Parts: sequence; structure tokens; C-alpha cells
Amino acid sequence: MTLLLAGDIGGTKTILRLTETTDSPGINETSDSHLLRNIYEESFHSQDFPDLVPIVQQFLTKAKAATPEKACFAIAGPVVKNTAKLTNLAWYLDSERLQQELGIGSVSLINDFTAIGHGIFGLNNKHLLTLQAGKPKSEAPIAIIGAGTGLGQGFLIKQGQHYQVFPSEGGHADFAPRTELEFRLMKYLLDKHDIQRVSVERVVSGQGIISIYQFLRDQKIATESPDIANIVRVWEQEAGKLEKSVDPNAIIGTAALQGRDRLSQQTMQLFVELYGAEAGNLAIKLLPYGGLYVAGGIAPKILPLIQEGSFLLNFTQKGRMRSLLEEIPVYIILNQQVGLIGAALYAARL
Repeated sequence: MTLLLAGDIGGTKTILRLTETTDSPGINETSDSHLLRNIYEESFHSQDFPDLVPIVQQFLTKAKAATPEKACFAIAGPVVKNTAKLTNLAWYLDSERLQQELGIGSVSLINDFTAIGHGIFGLNNKHLLTLQAGKPKSEAPIAIIGAGTGLGQGFLIKQGQHYQVFPSEGGHADFAPRTELEFRLMKYLLDKHDIQRVSVERVVSGQGIISIYQFLRDQKIATESPDIANIVRVWEQEAGKLEKSVDPNAIIGTAALQGRDRLSQQTMQLFVELYGAEAGNLAIKLLPYGGLYVAGGIAPKILPLIQEGSFLLNFTQKGRMRSLLEEIPVYIILNQQVGLIGAALYAARL
């Protein structure tokens, strides 16, 4: 038995999980979740601590556990040579320092989207919704895209019996408008933010939802309802603050799902279309017949809107390449702890 520590480290929340395994599972095309047994898990408010070390120490004390043999922490930000500086948190993490201060034999830091790539092999059917069955090919690449606070993208390539996970910065590629409305949206964002280019992350992410809403509102495409208007105004007045008192994206998404606000419905309709189009852009470059997995926190929350058809329509709408994209399996990841699962599986391989 090997005692493992897995962590999902974000600027707002840190989740730690203690896991044990009787083997060292490899990351391959079959599920490895049955080889891991969860012992204890807890969530912490990251900004209440000056560093990760005291969080882990408090966690292990509460768990009444021995020191783990291996640990892997998924970081919301770039990881360079096993070091990371979190984007929204004044922490600088170094795997060698963590090993010494925590007394853990092996510690690894990986990007949170890399962790999701490993985590998909720990999922089962109840954790996935098949949006398009396609024609899976076991030797083909796998693609991952996920809209949340930002837009993550990555891919997996099979090497022997294992997959190697590659993160990317594809969310920062140029937004490619296709219709008159989308060109107007791009012009609106260029002028509003006084910038030279618009990345796709500006429209396919949490910030994209509110940006699309403001664009449609300011273009007077639909009338703004008073209750949502008040929430959006509060959010706009709190610009620049690290923590906001309201979440307009959640309100807009809920109103669209309930069909009670036309502007919110149009906002989410355009968002889903752009999300599907960008997923198609990633797919056309990789031809991931091993599957395209849609991760991130937004898709499960607006699942009926994803399922109604416009996501897949825009995913496959690539001219002569449409027939290729119709053969790519597309899955929505419903388990929001996929990154934590991936960190545990990665730790088991150390």
C-alpha cells in the first residue's frame, strides 16, 4: 500500500485528498480509479494561508494520517521546472522545498489542465455525458477543452501503453468571428478594452458570458430586465476588486435555462455557439478520434443548453471537413473533481 496526497490548488480554494493504492497504476486507455481508495478530503480557503505548507500540515493533522510517500499538486497557473507562482495568490511553490518542509519523499507540481488530462482515465460512465458518439479510435489523440474562469486546452498522445499529456495556451489564440454579429462583437471588445486583438478566451469563458451580455445590451438587441440589470451594475461597479459580491454569469445562465429573460437567453445562445465553434477548431487541428472531452465548470451548469444542438452544429460546421468532425466522439465531463483524480493518478506514477 502506498499513501498518496493529491491537491487541486487555486487562488480561491485548495482541495486536498488523501488516497492509498496497493499498486502503481499506469495512465493508459482504461480506467485506473479502481486502484485508488480515498481516505480523507478537505477544502480550504487559499487566501487564509501564507503558503501551501501550513495547509498540508493542518490537513494531515485532521486526517490523523502518516506522512504520504508521494504527492502531486495541480496548480491553476503555469508550472516551470516544478515551480509555480499562482496567478491570483501570493504563493511561490517549489517541489524541492515542499519535499523538505513536508517530509514527503516525492512531490510534483503540474498544471491544472494537465491534471484533467490524466484524470479522464479515472472517470466512469456516470461522470461523462456523450454528446456525440462518433467513431472512436484507440490509437488516436485525445483533446480537452474547458471553459471556466479562463479557457483551457490540451491534448494527449498515446506512447506505447500510456498517454502523455500536453497542456497548451490555445485559449489565447485569436477569436475568429464568422458572422456579422460576431464581427460586431469583436469590434465592440476591441474598442471597449482599447486592445489590438481579441483572444478566444475573451468570449469563451466566464468573462466571455458577461462580455457577450454587455455587448447585446449595449447594441440594444434585447431589452434588459431590471433584476438582472441591477446585478450586472453592481458587478460593473466592483471592477478591479479581487472578490465580487455578485456573480452575474450564474444569474444570466440560470435565467437562460429558465427561459425567463430574453437577453440572457440570447447571451447563452451565442456563448454556446462560440464554445462549439472553438471546440471544432481544436478538433480540426488534432483530429482527436480518441475523444474530445469538454471540461471546466461552465458546461455541467448549462447542460440543457449544450445538449439542445447548437454546440454540436457549430462544432461540425467546418465546410468540407464536416464529415471528419462528425466521427469524433465528444464527451462532457460532469465530475468537477477530475483534476483531483488526475493529481492522484499522477502521484501514483511518481
